[in-house]
Formats: sequence, structure tokens, C-alpha cells
Amino acid sequence: MSKNAPPRWDRKMQQRLARGEAAALGELYDRFASLVHSQAHRMLDDETAADLVTREVFGYVWENPNAYDPKQGSMRSWVARLTHRQSVRRLREEDGLPGGTDEGTGAADRSDLEERVRRATAAARADYIVASMPAPLRAALELAYIQRRDYRQTAADLGVTEDEARRRLRLGLQLLSTAHTRPLEGSSPPGYGRPL
Repeated sequence: MSKNAPPRWDRKMQQRLARGEAAALGELYDRFASLVHSQAHRMLDDETAADLVTREVFGYVWENPNAYDPKQGSMRSWVARLTHRQSVRRLREEDGLPGGTDEGTGAADRSDLEERVRRATAAARADYIVASMPAPLRAALELAYIQRRDYRQTAADLGVTEDEARRRLRLGLQLLSTAHTRPLEGSSPPGYGRPL
């Protein structure tokens, strides 16, 4: 298998969805619903809107299973991109830009909206990075930044040396720093899938 080939699960899932297997959609939902909902909620800051985006994303996947191409990347990244696009669409509609157009909207309003989209995108990317990083790095970051432990306390809580705790924190922060330098939407291959 080539280095860039998607995992076998992704290829099988795409095939099952294309055959219309309802159980496949259930399995996909079980695996990715929390990712979709948390990403949408982070971008929209609205529980009801996040619920709606979650339904829309999985509805789109069910109705358009061939839009996913395993050669273009993982199922997880495809679902995350769909979530991002749909959340951005909702943000634009919320600001009076139906269908993502700028008609009737001033430059200042568009600028404010684009800044909100940029911040929401960076936050969603950070959430995705944390959720997908190895458990030891995630645990170190959660102890240090959520529970306010210093690296010595983090080391003691994790049962590792202080040097190892510092290494994990440094690596985790390096991964998180990419959230602001590589936006989620910009990281997808050009022309990937069909838009929602």
C-alpha cells in the first residue's frame, strides 16, 4: 500500500455507502458524529445550528457517497471538510449572505464576516488537531492547559519524567501552531469532491 493510500476502513466504508448500506451510515455516524458536531459548534457557537449541520453533513454523505474519493484523502478529513464548508455557509447565511453571495452587504460587513470565518476555521482546526493527536500528547496538553498544571505536575500526573512531559507539551504546541498557519479549507486538495 502506498504511503498516501487511505486506510482499508475508508475504502470499505466508501464502497458500503455507495451500495446504500444503512448500517454503514450508522457506523460512520458513530465514528465521526462527535467530530462533526464539535467542529460545527466551535464555528457557529450555537447548539441548534451544530445539530443541523451534523444532520446535513451525514445526509449529504448518504445521498452522495460517490463524492468521496479515497485517493484524495481519508474519510475523516473529507467529513471534516464537509462540516467546515457547511458551517461557513451557515455563518454567511446568518450574516445575510444567502448562498454565500455578497449582494447588498457592505465591505465592512464582509470584512467582519471573513474575520469571523477565519477565527472559526482556526479554532475548528485546533480542535481537530487536538482530537487526532496521539493520546500521550493530548493528555499532556489537557493537564497543562485545561487543568492548569505546570510541566512538573504534568509529569507526576502522567507518571513520566519532567523531560518527557516538556517534550510532549512542546510537540503538542508545535502541532497546534499549525492551526493558524494552515487553514482547514486551504489544506484540502483542489477540486476535491462536490461542494455541499
